[in-house]
Order: sequence, then structure tokens, then C-alpha cells
Amino acid sequence: METALTKLTGVRHPVVQTGMGWVAGPRLVSAVANAGGLGILASATMTFDELRTAVDEVRERTDQPFGVNLRADAVDAAARVRLLIDARVRVASFALAPSRALIETLKDAGVVVIPSVGAVRHAEKVAAWGADAVVVQGGEGGGHTGQVATTVLLPSVVDAVDIPVVAAGGFYDGRGLVAALAYGAAGVAMGTRFLLTEESTVPRAVKEAYLARGLSDTVVTTSVDGVPHRVLRTDLVAGLEKANRATGLLRAVRNANRFRRLTRLSWSSVVREGRTMRRTRKLSWSQLVMAANTPMLLREGLVKGNTDAGVLAAGQVVGALDDLPTCAELITRIVTEAADVIARLPR
Repeated sequence: METALTKLTGVRHPVVQTGMGWVAGPRLVSAVANAGGLGILASATMTFDELRTAVDEVRERTDQPFGVNLRADAVDAAARVRLLIDARVRVASFALAPSRALIETLKDAGVVVIPSVGAVRHAEKVAAWGADAVVVQGGEGGGHTGQVATTVLLPSVVDAVDIPVVAAGGFYDGRGLVAALAYGAAGVAMGTRFLLTEESTVPRAVKEAYLARGLSDTVVTTSVDGVPHRVLRTDLVAGLEKANRATGLLRAVRNANRFRRLTRLSWSSVVREGRTMRRTRKLSWSQLVMAANTPMLLREGLVKGNTDAGVLAAGQVVGALDDLPTCAELITRIVTEAADVIARLPR
């Protein structure tokens, strides 16, 4: 199934595994790559040295194209970009819009740049700056998300830009891939579906907790880090929503210090990164402090398996999933089903 995405990145199938923090490590990314999809390493929760080790490990596991998700506002963003260039990583993805300069640096080195966006104006901006493609996520998606449904946002972005558009938010099977292609997308990107695979390093008990949920068992809350975040409904999330502002800020400060120690950042680096985040994301100081909650609360659930003390990001598709296939089984199933659906369409 050749599309503008497969031609651009060199993968066999128009299926992308998103760069989920604490989840998208070498084992998952290489499994997706070997199955013909585009696997994306999540670097936001890695130190620079950990990212370099992870890239080397993916290289050992596969000779297929893969990508790395970067934070454009990281204090060492330039060094990470240089690492990708030196390692000849095929794709650089961004959860937030990278600067024009970062895009130019990557493109000059032959790296494909694919930012993720949640609004038409953001897609237009990065397209004008030279991005090669965009991933557009509708409100059904897990983690940080917007209010506009994929079925409305996707065609709006397709009509607004002349670069390949990858659809995210609400996709998990071959029917969804065909629907995305019909809207004009060049492929689909999935997070929750790949989190629930055999190669995902999320603890088995946590995967089973996901599989037990229904279509209405996610909630969009601002209580985790101050911005809309789609997660599984849990007692912890309910407690966060009931907590007063002072309690939330105090917890966030503690989590900021925990994350600083984990990533071995100095306080000066944290402050510098915070100022950049405040400028680029237009966050208030309280929202900036709250942002520290996300990596640590996700780590409790997705790494440590503590569902009572951790937050579990999830797209609405979680309620439609009932198995833990290998990445090869999943991608083969999606592409085969898509071909069958297309064959059955009226001529």
C-alpha cells in the first residue's frame, strides 16, 4: 500500500507508531520497523545519553527506517538534532512545532521532519517553515489533545496544506486506515493500539487494565498538568480533579524535582527550559509548574505498573481493543483488512 508517507519515509506500510513517553523504546520501535511501519522513539523522557544508547539499540535490532520524537523546547534540543543527523535517523518528529531553524538544519542533513499538530493554523505554520509532513491528532487521541474530532480536523488540515498529512486520534484497524485515506491522509498514526502489543514494555497487568475498559472510560482533564489530557478514568484522576490549587502546585513542585534528578538536569537547566516552554507554549507560571506532573505520573503507571498512583494516557479507541498482538500481527492485519475493505467498495 504505497502512499505519499511510504515514499517519503521509506517504510512499507502507511502506519506510524507514535512517540509515547516511557513506552516507545527500542524494543517497540524496532518491532514496528521490522513489520514495515514507522516506529518513533520517545526521547522526551530520556537523557541525552539514554537517547544515544536507544538509537544504537534500534540500529542493532533493525535495518529499517525509524524516527525519534524530540522536544523543540528542550535545553539540549540542538545536541539531540545533531545526534539524529550523525546517526542517520530517517525521521524527526515533534510534539510541538519546532523552530524554522531546527527544521532547516534537519532537512539540510536529509532528515524527514514530521511535527504533530492539533489545529489547522499550526499545520499551516510548520508547512510554511518547510516541514515534510504533519501528523494531525483529533480529540479522540490519548495524552495531550484538542477539542475538534478527527473527522472534522483531518479534512480541514488536508485542504489547508500541500504536504502529506498523517491522521491520528481514533485509529486502530484497517477500516480506519481506509477512512483516513478517503479523507486525503497519507497514513495513520496510533498510540494506544501500539501500547497494547506484545513488544510494548508496559507491565502486563497495566495492559490488562486497559483492555478491561469501555468506550466511555476515558476522560479529558486539565488536572494532571494544566492542559487538556485524555487519560483513563481512575480514582487518582478523580482525586486530582477534586484537589485544591495549592495542593496541586505543591505536588507538581515535588514531581519537578523528581524528574530533574531522574534526567540529571541542573536547576539552571530546568529554569532555562521552563522559560522556553513558557514562551513557546504560552503557559502561565502555574501551568508551567503543573507540567512537571505529566512525566512522573505517567511513569508510575506505565513503567512501575502502579495504577493506583499513576496516570494512564489513553485514546478513546481503548474501549474497542481486546487483544495484545505482536506488532507484525497488528500491522499485517491492518493492511490486509484495509485492502479487503477497498476491494469491497462499490465501483
